[in-house]
Amino acid sequence: MDDDELITAIAAGDDIALRELFSRHAPWLAIRLRSLLPATDTEDVLQETFLSVWQGASGYRPGSAGGWLWGIARRQAALFLRRRGPATLELPGRLAIGDSDSDPAEAALSGVVMAAATAVLGPDGSPEREVWRLVYVEDRPVAEAAELLGVPVGTVKSRAHRVRRRLRAALRMGTTTEGGAS
Repeated sequence: MDDDELITAIAAGDDIALRELFSRHAPWLAIRLRSLLPATDTEDVLQETFLSVWQGASGYRPGSAGGWLWGIARRQAALFLRRRGPATLELPGRLAIGDSDSDPAEAALSGVVMAAATAVLGPDGSPEREVWRLVYVEDRPVAEAAELLGVPVGTVKSRAHRVRRRLRAALRMGTTTEGGAS
């Protein structure tokens, strides 16, 4: 049975089909979820994901089962983090430039260097700056960023590529296109 047939069987109440879908997709979903969550919470979110699959299988429209499953898993991860609250959310630590134990002067310098590097993306609200904010700072999926910006997915991908290239060059050189040194 392919994934679409399994999901149809799940919608009809077949728990064996759910087990089969779980065994096919749980490993890669767990790997992707570990990039969003601490490893200790991944299993809980994975279980919530497949509970949602069981409950919502009747709403599935055949096509991309993997994309559908990942969408459910992402929403479950977001719900999990939201319930947990901002005090334990790990995102700020991932976005921080320096260690919390580092010298305050070094942390300030890192902030200045990053601000100078992001200046090459243009002013706030510019197309590349918005792609950087949505995709890399807020960690939104490309499709969601495209929808928010009102542009095709391919446009967001090409802007994201340009953003990475410009930031890499700015950080490597330590200067901005305006001629300032870091």
